[in-house]
Amino acid sequence: MRRPVVGIIGNQHLINDTYEVHAGGSMNSDAVANVSDCLPLLIPADPRFVSVEELLEVCDGFLLTGGRPNVHPEEYGEAPTPAHGDFDRCRDAITLPLVRKCTERGQPFFGVCRGFQEVAVAFGSTLHPEIRDLPGRDNHRMPPDGTLEEKFALRHTVTFSAGGVFHRLLGAREVMTNTLHGQGICHPGERVVVEGYAPDGTPEALHISDAPGFTLSVQWHPEWNAANDPVSRPLFTAFGDAVRAWAEERRATPMLRSA
Repeated sequence: MRRPVVGIIGNQHLINDTYEVHAGGSMNSDAVANVSDCLPLLIPADPRFVSVEELLEVCDGFLLTGGRPNVHPEEYGEAPTPAHGDFDRCRDAITLPLVRKCTERGQPFFGVCRGFQEVAVAFGSTLHPEIRDLPGRDNHRMPPDGTLEEKFALRHTVTFSAGGVFHRLLGAREVMTNTLHGQGICHPGERVVVEGYAPDGTPEALHISDAPGFTLSVQWHPEWNAANDPVSRPLFTAFGDAVRAWAEERRATPMLRSA
């Protein structure tokens, strides 16, 4: 029996400043294939090429990856400023409705970094354009220099709500994570349950309340060293289990394919 398919949301890039490509980090595919035990499928997140309806049909679950462009602030009712950075409106047009539809259907998704912010915005959250500029906050951005190992090194703790989804899944209330982001949640939406915080109060882990499926999302990058990291591995394993359960139910109940 084939592995269930996880659509990995790609990002737009220019090679040599001229050649447009859709790309995804190989560590995302590695985590999906070798920890979640699913088939990774890179998605060009652009409504010119794909529709949400097609993606829901083709894929069993979705990995909402990190990416340098940010969710456009108009998506949460604010005007863009230079502090908001670069945007990818094509990705916004795919991922935000995809998150809402997956939540409604119970179709699993796992949000990572920008993906965490997409899930938050899709359910009414607002974002700070630059966490490090807020009083009392730390610099959560990726170090500008060093090796990949140094950039993805564990840099701060995340503390989870006692008895919450993350606490139960990981078996610990406090874990160490990397941090490579500039923006973060300001005001969470009504259904956005923040269960994990960095020491400076930055939201780091969430899920959507009353959702029938897997909606866990994290602000850090668990795809790095996912097979060996004691925090990353159970997250991707649980995600894979949820995707398999969805795929098996969909095969057993064909009506789900058109729901």
